[in-house]
Amino acid sequence: MKQENITAWALDELSEEEKAQIEALLKDDAETQALASHTKDFCQFLTAELGTDSLTLNADQRERLEKADLQLLESSAEPPPTQAKPQPSWWRRHALVNLSAAAAVVLGTTVLIRQQMEQEQITEGQVMSYVQPGGEELRKQDATAVDDEMLLSRAAPVPMEAPKPASPQTESDQRRDITLGFAKNEAFSDSYTGSTEGSKDSPALRPQSQNMTDLAAAAAPAKPASPPPPPPVAAALGDSSMMATLSGSGTVSGRMSMSAGAASTEMMQRVGAGQLGNDDLETNGRLSPPVVGLLFGNRRDTETYTAITENRLTDVLREPLSTFSIDVDTASYANVRRFLNQNTRPPRDAVRVEELINYFPTDEDGPAANAKEPFAVKVEMAASPWQPAHRLARIAIKGKQIGKDRQPSNLVFLVDVSGSMGEPNKLPLVQQSLRMLAEQLGENDRVSMVTYAGGTQVVLASTSGQQKAEIMAAIDRLNSGGSTHGSAGIRLAYEQAVAGFIKGGVNRVILCSDGDFNVGISDPTELETFITEKARSGVFLSVLGYGQGNLHDRTMETLADKGNGNYAYIDSLSEARKVLVEQMNGTLVTIAKDVKIQVEFNPAIIRSYRLIGYENRLLAKEDFNDDTKDAGEIGAGHSVTALYELVPANLPPGTEPRPAVDALKYQPTAPAAEPAAPAGDAAGEALTVKLRYKEPEGSTSQLIEVPVKDDDRALDQAGQEFQFTAAVAGFGLLLRESSYAGTLTWEQVRQRALAGKGSDPLGYRGEFIQLIEKARGLSR
Repeated sequence: MKQENITAWALDELSEEEKAQIEALLKDDAETQALASHTKDFCQFLTAELGTDSLTLNADQRERLEKADLQLLESSAEPPPTQAKPQPSWWRRHALVNLSAAAAVVLGTTVLIRQQMEQEQITEGQVMSYVQPGGEELRKQDATAVDDEMLLSRAAPVPMEAPKPASPQTESDQRRDITLGFAKNEAFSDSYTGSTEGSKDSPALRPQSQNMTDLAAAAAPAKPASPPPPPPVAAALGDSSMMATLSGSGTVSGRMSMSAGAASTEMMQRVGAGQLGNDDLETNGRLSPPVVGLLFGNRRDTETYTAITENRLTDVLREPLSTFSIDVDTASYANVRRFLNQNTRPPRDAVRVEELINYFPTDEDGPAANAKEPFAVKVEMAASPWQPAHRLARIAIKGKQIGKDRQPSNLVFLVDVSGSMGEPNKLPLVQQSLRMLAEQLGENDRVSMVTYAGGTQVVLASTSGQQKAEIMAAIDRLNSGGSTHGSAGIRLAYEQAVAGFIKGGVNRVILCSDGDFNVGISDPTELETFITEKARSGVFLSVLGYGQGNLHDRTMETLADKGNGNYAYIDSLSEARKVLVEQMNGTLVTIAKDVKIQVEFNPAIIRSYRLIGYENRLLAKEDFNDDTKDAGEIGAGHSVTALYELVPANLPPGTEPRPAVDALKYQPTAPAAEPAAPAGDAAGEALTVKLRYKEPEGSTSQLIEVPVKDDDRALDQAGQEFQFTAAVAGFGLLLRESSYAGTLTWEQVRQRALAGKGSDPLGYRGEFIQLIEKARGLSR
């Protein structure tokens, strides 16, 4: 028996049927039974010890931490006294509890220090001076061409003992001019190129490219054995955390890359799209060798999300029709998971409920083999878990599977290799993702690759999918550096796709980026127009988002929506495998485009309704029959689900929702019209679901119509898929702190998810149940 099954049993994460199966197996295996018993005891211990823990500081803890941090930031040059190490006997008995408490303190301290740094603003465009003990003051220098949005802030200097020179130095030897030139602040790479004037103690640097860790050794004289390094000389730079060490004498001129480093005495935080201009930043000063310079910048979070205003309850008599475009994007779920795994609540606008729901493949049947429609439609109604007197209507669409015999494909990998993509969870993860996709390609597939940064280039001409060595070599050669000329890259990628167009095949551009387009087309409206025009050529677009801190989710979503494609966020290698391997056909092969849904509600049965999610996919009712209006696409095997919350017309007295507008006092109000009696065979129908779609290369839409009756089913009587969908929707409502969450609790969400978990062969639903626990802990 697998250890994860035992753990799930011990944590009570299994359905009743699964629990019974596990317990039956345990009866026949004494050794496994003992292991399971110990596991359950340990889980109960954890629950008891950590059940009341919270990451939230109380008022007393916060006050003490703030005082401690302020003392640290304002400390003098005297090092803090060493305190006696406490005896660890209590720690041995309560290791787990102490570890949790320590983590909470570290988290709180980090946040408070960062807030303190941001509060102390310094004159814009200025690099601060620093006085070395035993040395001379570095002159203040102005950074030229600094963007208006640049802010400088300062932390207290870290006191260090000044070094003593190994031997007397001349004026020229002691003086050092450092010029750091950056075409853009994103233009950091992994190497340094430059030259120095040699001296008797410091050999000249030859023009070369070398790792930053070797830079100090190349420029420095022999180090004294005992003195510690001198105070850091700090220059405020850039968009990312960075550190460099310099030592020796002479004049260095060139481009220097940065690697992750520790906090320094000077900080600059980049706000919005601010950048460090196109000119050089010069720091000139008299330094006693050996000298260490720290260059450090602290990235400010610049992630952007489209603002979401939740759909409201709408009166059926006033608006009997609800119309929207389907959405197969799943990026929001992976992004939310990233936040929760980092013990952070996601921003409200990062939580798009429909994308949370559509992340999970459903165990439902697609269309029959001989069906002319490319997907099957199923509608189910049951009670709402957060408003028991209300009803939920679940509309589920399941696309047909196409098997392994898919059409030939013409794929263009469009890869952002700008400086902002240099982090481990960006370009390196992109390379791993594309390698996995390339492994799935065959003789009927062709792939090319375009990169963009400050400029664009074709790094792989159209190549057969069988030539994997060439494809892998091109992927391996990718490296980051430069600004982000996204529009030029998109234009070149579409040119490549059109040049290799396969009639009747899959023609698609796959964009891999963090969405930080700062050269060329950057405005979402311009992007919409450009991508919409290109989509008419028959080349569709898949967008894969990477990274954190400056993820431009709004831009990525816009590109995918207007490019007749889908948007996924890749936060891990396992997510890349899900999108590009397990669901490859759904990602690449479109079976229906411009799919719209229109629901008509019967006012005799339904008083009001609310569409949950899809806020940025709403359409006018006239758009449903207008074949010129763009809508969403469905890929092979895709599952698409929509939920409506419904207020019945026959609610018991006193339970009716508050009217949207109070009755007028000074003039008569026309009485509300009585709903007309449903005609003929429509009697008893609560609603009718209509869908329109086009074939992938068609221009005329087809209509599907599904009438629905409410059989007054209780929530516990609903199917597994209904219950799991309700759990995911409730999860999103609680994360968004929605006013429509009603009486819902995290425990109710968990129980509903367990009831709807099913067989879960890929483990996605089990992972979701774990995320519920993380979200609950962060909500205390």
